[in-house]
Amino acid sequence: MTRSPAEELGLLNENVREDELLAAMLKYPVLVNRPIVCTPKGVKLCRPSETVLTLIDKWPAGPYFKEDGTLVLDHEGNLVKHETTG
Repeated sequence: MTRSPAEELGLLNENVREDELLAAMLKYPVLVNRPIVCTPKGVKLCRPSETVLTLIDKWPAGPYFKEDGTLVLDHEGNLVKHETTG
């Protein structure tokens, strides 16, 4: 796994400017390896990816699968609960 260069780039400092952060995110994509979603319901770092469902009003029609093939929404559009390990 690639380690984030945020500390070395000085991006963890309180006085870092927004334009500096955005420029670094474009130059070093590893800084943003998860989607950041902003809706009227709030802003979240959406990992796991189905976390985005808490931020949107209309879910996709079921069934809906994650990129790895895991079922997220069943045929009726209901969220499928998965046990977490670890």
